[in-house]
Amino acid sequence: MVTTKDKSDTKRLPMMPIRDVVIFPFMMTPFVVGRESSVRALEEALAGDRKIFLATQHDATIDEPRPDEIYSVGTIANIVQNLKLPDGNIKVLVEGVERGKTVSVSEDEGFFRAVVRTTSFRVDQGNQLETLVGRVTNLFEQYVKLSQNLNYETMIAAIRVDDPGKLADTVGANLQLTIEEKQELLEIFDPIDRLTRVAELLDIEIEKLNVDRTIQGRVKRQMERAQKEYYLNEKIKAIQKELGRGEKSEFDELKKRIETAGMTKDGLEKAMAELKRLEGMPPMSAESTVSRNYLDWLLAVPWKKKTKEIRDLKYAREVLESDHYGLEKIKERILEFLAVRRLVQNPKGSILCFVGAPGVGKTSLGMSIAKATGRKFVRMSLGGVRDEAEIRGHRRTYIGALPGQIIQMMKKAGTKNPIFMLDEIDKMSMDFRGDPSAALLEVLDPEQNFMFVDHYLDVEYDLSQVFFVATANVLHTIPAALQDRMEVIRLSGYTEVEKLEIAKRFLVAKQMKDTGLAADAIEFTHAGLQSLVQSYTREAGVRNLEREIGNVCRKVARKIVDAQSTGAGAAHELENSETERELAAPAEKTRKLKKQAKKEEAAPLIPIEKVVVDAPKVTELLGPARFRDLELEKSNDIGATTGLAWTEVGGSILTTEAAVMEGRGKMTTTGKLGDVMQESAHAAMSYIRSRAQYLGLPRDFYRHLDIHVHVPEGAIPKDGPSAGITIATSISSALTGIAVRGDVAMTGEITVRGRVLPIGGLKEKLLAAHRHGIMEVILPKDNEKDLADIPENIRKEMKLHFVESMDAVLKLALVRDIVALTVAPSTAADLAARSTEENVTHEENVTH
Repeated sequence: MVTTKDKSDTKRLPMMPIRDVVIFPFMMTPFVVGRESSVRALEEALAGDRKIFLATQHDATIDEPRPDEIYSVGTIANIVQNLKLPDGNIKVLVEGVERGKTVSVSEDEGFFRAVVRTTSFRVDQGNQLETLVGRVTNLFEQYVKLSQNLNYETMIAAIRVDDPGKLADTVGANLQLTIEEKQELLEIFDPIDRLTRVAELLDIEIEKLNVDRTIQGRVKRQMERAQKEYYLNEKIKAIQKELGRGEKSEFDELKKRIETAGMTKDGLEKAMAELKRLEGMPPMSAESTVSRNYLDWLLAVPWKKKTKEIRDLKYAREVLESDHYGLEKIKERILEFLAVRRLVQNPKGSILCFVGAPGVGKTSLGMSIAKATGRKFVRMSLGGVRDEAEIRGHRRTYIGALPGQIIQMMKKAGTKNPIFMLDEIDKMSMDFRGDPSAALLEVLDPEQNFMFVDHYLDVEYDLSQVFFVATANVLHTIPAALQDRMEVIRLSGYTEVEKLEIAKRFLVAKQMKDTGLAADAIEFTHAGLQSLVQSYTREAGVRNLEREIGNVCRKVARKIVDAQSTGAGAAHELENSETERELAAPAEKTRKLKKQAKKEEAAPLIPIEKVVVDAPKVTELLGPARFRDLELEKSNDIGATTGLAWTEVGGSILTTEAAVMEGRGKMTTTGKLGDVMQESAHAAMSYIRSRAQYLGLPRDFYRHLDIHVHVPEGAIPKDGPSAGITIATSISSALTGIAVRGDVAMTGEITVRGRVLPIGGLKEKLLAAHRHGIMEVILPKDNEKDLADIPENIRKEMKLHFVESMDAVLKLALVRDIVALTVAPSTAADLAARSTEENVTHEENVTH
């Protein structure tokens, strides 16, 4: 196929920009002219040879486009008809003649005039051209058959032409193309190239129409199936009604349940509206399932059902005493809450937060409150929760959406006033899905939670009568706004006496039951339990103690089973010879033998001789002691001081060491100390330098010595100001060469002037000292008021010194009075020599 340019011509014509349409040559197109400039261009054409140049503008929203906002390629058209309308617009009918391209555009007398160049092509006939024309014709016939917008006879008649350019323009004008695609086709002047592009576009459009037809067929079939199901369901209902059956349909039952559920006005309206929607849905549709699940959840939540609360304080006290030993102040606080609820007619839900180390009984206290008040108990663990939807639920627009855990737990409780435990509230976190602690602000606010809205239910729900009990190990990870909504009750660790009583009353019996030991199979002596507490556990609670008691019970159980191996072997032999017994003995006798064997296997293990678990027996069963008795470590050492620390799992002791060596005044701190603890070390050093004369040190001693402060267990991070006096004592001992008493512990913050400031966690620290056998402790004077929280037996057994200054600390902590020093050492070598001498003297005194 070969095309050659035949001739080119230039014409000067009035130009009219048109919107949302591309006019092709040989195409009859009506449109309305309204713009003033377009009307003037039309009048100019009508006054002349009725020819006008029509070009599409880029943006149809522009009322007065500039020449550069109009496509340069358009169509020269003849004005066939024109009719002036009453509103001033003109309706015209034009026929495209040929395409042209603007050479220049000028504005004249309020309209555009364009110099347009036209180009004609001559096409050589051949087989390839005939093939292309035939292909386009066949494709267009398929397109017309698939399209519902074109008349088949009219279109087929229109394409029966010999000119390939006219064929391409006629087909292109009737395709459902975008303005950009039609403009692209118009700008192809070569007839063969244009016809080839039309063939490509026809292939694409036919494929689209085939896909549309396939989809429409599927939709039609689905609609027919749904209509059929609806028709059959309606027919079944009518038949059942005629037979007198099913007068109370499922929807009637749902309606009755909704009306009697006791919902709020908003909830009732939403439930009835959802029920009405459900009635009009096909039963097997997916939307029907979603709607039914929503109604089921609305009906499952307790709206008016309440548990009658027991307000007998005597009974509540008995329950708390039977379930927990010790914790007297905690019990008093709980009884105070219950007393207030008894006096107030319509009390709001209480919100408590138990804070304490693991294993001190926080969760079990919540269960005891439920038992004492006769309420239902539900527990929700918040550990690791980081999605706000866990609290408020997901909206119903999501597939598989469910209410949040608050509503789910209320459904589980079945009443609107349960004891609701929020366990591990300090372990929540947040991420891109939201902050669950922020969602809890509404739940735990008595002024707001009476209208709590779950995203799934989307109706207000009253939580004001719920008794919320939260538990936490620490408070600093709980947002301040959330802490403000809760009554915080702190649970300190247990004393050794309390642990022994808890083990005797609760833990031993529980572990014997769990391991299958009979009551007379094993006996724990006081010494045995004391050995477990002192040598195998170091904790504030009793969880590890229970674990070790269980370990002892399991080992005893194994020994009993080994001792009774003969009986067990006989039972095993009976089981293996089942077939022989059935043949040799009557069926009834075999059944009796089996029953007896099973009974023997299920019975508690009773040894021939009771196992008495005393201290030596504990060592035999559990091996060497895991924790050494600190009585053996209470030697008086230079530069080593015993301090007290608070941790998330209770109190602990913390040894601080200091060493001096020749150097240039450098101070080193090691043991993974935090910023605050390092600042305490510098404050202690400033105090020692200011008191150098009192300590018998040269004023410039720090210029020739390096000091190293180390806190053992270097892998564990440590921080806080309460180690200030401990560090100052260690450095003072190392510099003066006077040993520190090993039987004394201390805690307190220090200032550069030597004042001792109060600290927190006093009860936990004193319990730790008592637990480790240290009975003499130095404390800040301002903490004397906190002794009311210390158990009376601890106060009686321990000797407590309350001090206001560091000078008083040194007098109590060092084995020798500093005032007795008369000669101040001048060098580090002198200090080291004096330290060695003091050590030798002290060892001789101890030996003597």
